[in-house]
Amino acid sequence: MQVTDPLSPADLPVSASSPWMLAAIECAQKAAELGEVPVGAVVVKDGEIIGRGYNQPISRHDPTAHAEVMALRQAARLLGNYRLVGCELYVTLEPCAMCSGAIQHARLAKVVYGASDPKTGACGSVLDLFAHPQLNHHTTVERGVMADECVQLLKDFFARRRAEQKAAKAP
Repeated sequence: MQVTDPLSPADLPVSASSPWMLAAIECAQKAAELGEVPVGAVVVKDGEIIGRGYNQPISRHDPTAHAEVMALRQAARLLGNYRLVGCELYVTLEPCAMCSGAIQHARLAKVVYGASDPKTGACGSVLDLFAHPQLNHHTTVERGVMADECVQLLKDFFARRRAEQKAAKAP
């Protein structure tokens, strides 16, 4: 296993508005409404969203129900193929190892993410599965698109959760 140093802020592009990342943020907000960690994803092919997903592992009792996997499943059903050649995934949080593996198996052309994940990110923060030359498919990665908005969504969610837990403990 190759471990890389976390990316420095200088390595990240300046936050720019993206209609696809805005759609992923909308999906993340749906997850937050359901009490799930607010991560959202969309799959885009030829300028059109063909798959949407948001975190649902708690409500579905399914450890694989991450936003990316849900979006990939929907896109694959729509295309009638598990290979999503020529597709791009926009996700609010850097994909984990499980999601990165699914992305590679689906043969996505590109992954664009907002917030880096210093605990489980597998696109460069903790490790970079897409950089291994031994793998037979290489998805390109764009980091930091609308990062501030994506980070704020997560911060707000966890602040609310901590406040709720504190209120529940109060006499």
